Amino acid sequence: MLRGSKVGLRARHEDDIPILRAELYDDVVNASRAESRPWRPITPGSKDSRLVVDAKVEGHVPFSVVELDGGTLVGTANLWGIDNHNRSAHIGLGLLPPSRGKGYGTDVVAVLCHYGFVVRGLQRLQIETLSDNAAMLRSAERNGFVREGVLRSSAWVMGEFLDEVLLGLLAQDWKPDSKV
Repeated sequence: MLRGSKVGLRARHEDDIPILRAELYDDVVNASRAESRPWRPITPGSKDSRLVVDAKVEGHVPFSVVELDGGTLVGTANLWGIDNHNRSAHIGLGLLPPSRGKGYGTDVVAVLCHYGFVVRGLQRLQIETLSDNAAMLRSAERNGFVREGVLRSSAWVMGEFLDEVLLGLLAQDWKPDSKV
């Protein structure tokens, strides 16, 4: 398990799937804001790639996020779009509703940076988030990510177009936290 100061990132367990499905993916508004595709219901027991890990899939590393104190599941995190030639990847995360506002997001981003830069040897990490997602913007910027641009009206979310913010962090600009 990769450890931060508050959370750990571990492999997805089978018993994580019903919790993630119910609290993240069955929430139409949350799922619509988190993904770049339209919401659709997930059939229980299906092999949906957002939940069930396929070890053969290259370019995507999903984690379950757990509290270090007690091991309670608090969300999901992933490195996706991993480009081994250009040594870059994208960061994504989702916290269960009761786990939001506790600083877990900032810690998850820090641990994903450690994984990307130290474990994977990447040069660049990138985050795309809706411009009104203050929590993700704050988590990214606290970890050294820089706003590189705004993609105007690029996301169709629940009947309206929203702006997305593009943030990036280079390995040489990353300041690792000694707690990771």
